[in-house]
Amino acid sequence: MRVLGIMSGTSLDGVDYALCDVRAGSVRLLELWSRPLPKALRPRLHAAATNACSAHELAQLHHDLGRLYARQAAALKSRAALVGLHGQTVFHQPHAPHPATLQIGEPAYLAEALHVPVVSNFRAGDLAAGGQGAPLATLFHRAVFARRDAHVCVNNLGGISNVTSLDWRRGREPRLLAFDTGPANVLLDLAMREFTGGRASHDRGGAWARRGAVHDALLRRWLAHPYFHVAPPKSTGRELFGEAFWHAEQAHLRAAKLSQRDTLATLTEFTAASVALNYRRHLPAPPDLVVLAGGGARNPFLVRRIGVHLRALGPAVEVVSAQELGWPVAAIEPAAFALLAHRRWLQRPGNLPATTGARRAVVLGQLTVP
Repeated sequence: MRVLGIMSGTSLDGVDYALCDVRAGSVRLLELWSRPLPKALRPRLHAAATNACSAHELAQLHHDLGRLYARQAAALKSRAALVGLHGQTVFHQPHAPHPATLQIGEPAYLAEALHVPVVSNFRAGDLAAGGQGAPLATLFHRAVFARRDAHVCVNNLGGISNVTSLDWRRGREPRLLAFDTGPANVLLDLAMREFTGGRASHDRGGAWARRGAVHDALLRRWLAHPYFHVAPPKSTGRELFGEAFWHAEQAHLRAAKLSQRDTLATLTEFTAASVALNYRRHLPAPPDLVVLAGGGARNPFLVRRIGVHLRALGPAVEVVSAQELGWPVAAIEPAAFALLAHRRWLQRPGNLPATTGARRAVVLGQLTVP
């Protein structure tokens, strides 16, 4: 079945569309497109994600984003029979006394434009069953990257970093563990937007960071964050490692007299070191292979620093890009939601309770038909 997966992540930089051939237990990428978010839309989405817009504006944004997905998808002429729409996360707070998550982007516009069913709102079902609503790409990672007699980790570096551990060194099936490790690009992007007055949305290739020096005391302070001590299942977002974190650390950054490049270097090291810290604390063993995906995998300096920290766990750890294994780094997450949409169409569970913390496996997603 041809399924179009659509993903726009916490970095707020664009939308990825992956057309996949999905069959029982397998996913094959047919085409991939990435389209930027219109400049006028980005500050509105940022305001929604930081609790800085009204309910009226949130409703308007929900429909405007849905219309954008529909226009872009229709222009691609994707010939899909089904669509899996993740939508744009504007709130994710699974640890609160009354957990909540919200992904916006009205799916009815896609159903109308493409004349096919659309599956959306994937996370709520897992949350209702007592889970975190994340991570949900685990089934896709298992289908595509698991290797017999090996321990493989798939690490997505979006705004937030998440890892899926596929430990198949023994047993008939791989042992699965998946969780968010903490920040990936979100703090780097916040710093670049502030330092450039919005002219740059990210540190392209790590050009700023590689020219700076890491401030060790600040790095130690950040790595002491309680989130890194929490055992999986766990997930996080901008609420913990976004604007609030960035603004709270401004006084410490000023006291340390860091240059802009030193700040980028220290934030980059924070992402790399926190990934390895989570592996050391929460994985059963160092992996044999780490597959990097997401926007951060296109930052060679960040990739290099992650490799340094991971090889400190075990010198035999190999770090590769998903691209090297035949999957463009931008395709992983939209393809994962293509698979989840297919499972919803077949009325099969899409979550893994062992990784999300849910009480049971549940069918994920709500169906909108044309």
